[in-house]
Amino acid sequence: MKNRDEIEESMKWDLSSLYKNEETFNKDLEYLEENYKKYIDFKGKLNNVNDILEFLKFDEEFSKKFESVVNYSSLKFDEDVTNFKYQEISGKVDNLSTKVSSVTSYIVPELMKLDEKDIENFLKNEEFKMYEYEFKNLLRSKKHVLSEKEEKILSLLSSPLNSFEEISSYLCNSDIKFGKLNNNEELTNTNFSVYITNSDRSVRKDAFYKLYKQYENMQNTFAKAYSSYVNYMNTNAKIRNYKSARQAALFSGNISESIYDNLIDTVHKNLSIMDEYYKLKKEVLKLDEIHIYDIYTPLLPETNKKYTFEEAKTLILESLKVLGDKYIEDLKHAFTDRWIDVYPNRGKRGGAYSSGCYTSNPYILLNYNEKYNDVSTLAHELGHSMHSYYSIKNNPYIYHGYKIFVAEVASQVNEILLAKHILKTTNDKSEKLNILDSLMELFKGSIIRQTMFAEFEKQMHLSESKGEVLTSKFISDKYYELYKKYSGNVMISDEEIRYEWEKIPHFYYNFYVYQYATGLAAACYIANGILEGKDEAKEKYLDFLKLGGSMDPVDELKKAGVDMNNPEVIQSALDMFKDAIKEFKNIYEVGE
Repeated sequence: MKNRDEIEESMKWDLSSLYKNEETFNKDLEYLEENYKKYIDFKGKLNNVNDILEFLKFDEEFSKKFESVVNYSSLKFDEDVTNFKYQEISGKVDNLSTKVSSVTSYIVPELMKLDEKDIENFLKNEEFKMYEYEFKNLLRSKKHVLSEKEEKILSLLSSPLNSFEEISSYLCNSDIKFGKLNNNEELTNTNFSVYITNSDRSVRKDAFYKLYKQYENMQNTFAKAYSSYVNYMNTNAKIRNYKSARQAALFSGNISESIYDNLIDTVHKNLSIMDEYYKLKKEVLKLDEIHIYDIYTPLLPETNKKYTFEEAKTLILESLKVLGDKYIEDLKHAFTDRWIDVYPNRGKRGGAYSSGCYTSNPYILLNYNEKYNDVSTLAHELGHSMHSYYSIKNNPYIYHGYKIFVAEVASQVNEILLAKHILKTTNDKSEKLNILDSLMELFKGSIIRQTMFAEFEKQMHLSESKGEVLTSKFISDKYYELYKKYSGNVMISDEEIRYEWEKIPHFYYNFYVYQYATGLAAACYIANGILEGKDEAKEKYLDFLKLGGSMDPVDELKKAGVDMNNPEVIQSALDMFKDAIKEFKNIYEVGE
């Protein structure tokens, strides 16, 4: 592992599009510290078009600088989290964020006093027309916003009443002791993934039983945390005049609950795919029977194939040529303008992400290690970055940020196009099998498993709202029923898995997980359309990338030719899963 200063400059991101030097960064930080209280000057005035326009101009100027400062301090901190200088700067920015929140809490409740007639009158002002979508969206929320006094009470109570995820996290990652494995190594919630993927079946089995034994022992405590969370979300939804917690969660993106249900219904009709998948896994791994502790084992030994960063760049550019010359020309800026921080170094944050703001290039943090997964991760993050790049280039500040519902579409399109390109062009059998194994894991994890999670969330909130007491037995029974349903008949669903819900943090994310499945399904539908040369599929997709947050996300996808209420969209991902299984069988020559 190299120190930061030992990494080639060309392999580090160039943050000069954010700030030329630290002097300009400090200047913006000083401006923010000196001017955040100006928000108070607008309190009580957000009731006429002139004062609102003046407020919006100030808010945009302040917010642009604030985003830049937050981004820069975060990126510099992530370069080396042990650097005391940026630890201190990051702390200052966090403190500033708290101050800004405290002086802006009045804004939404005050704007909520406006009505449709006010907005119609404001729209007579040419300058205000740009804000029409934003304000109509704000008014859509009006019946769910309470009085300023009530909102303040709920705000003050939100932290103590919504600490359930933290409780669960402390239990999982700190307080529960899972004991030692047969090899005398300590088992933790974090290193469980290392052991459950081990090629030695006895190690996997040992880790599986020891982990879930402790979750069984703690089931009542976890049940109390989770049932309290569900009760809180249901109660909060009721207070805010929503029909359900799910409706409340989907409301901000204006997502119909029918989209959620369409996902579940379509996956239900295709669950036989899991028998095909686990039958393949059982045969390749040469098992008499396949258990849960076998399913995370890679189908193949780890390949020795390496991809240099230059090779990754070439593969990605070649695979994305189907998006046209202009897209490729713009994408090359990621490499020539150094958007990417490529290699790991001592103290660097792990993982990968795409970040950026309205006034800068997008930036990508990688920890590149020359595996296929690293190439795919680069393609994924470039998808995010290009979505941001086009959104910023084609929208005013207020609409430059795209919604969570569409956030994973561009990244997944890139991953799929990369995989399809290599599968089509390589003659390396092991490389093909490795990519197909990755694709199958992607579909199993993001479509099947996340839909199961989504159905579990729906069941739990609905049951609690009808007066059901969410005891540990009730939760575990329902989870186990779903797990068996979504796993099929070939794989043996060991009863210990009934306690898995206890260790999944996503169940505290308020109906978030379904978007992993819908995002991948939309990406599959788009990628298939582009590769098959369907009418204007490429042009529609590129137009979608330019929309930012200027429309409801479901309508944005319609611009890309994707109707999320259409079962065919979900089916496209499930069909791609089936095709990957079939292609793997043909190459590996698995018997029927």
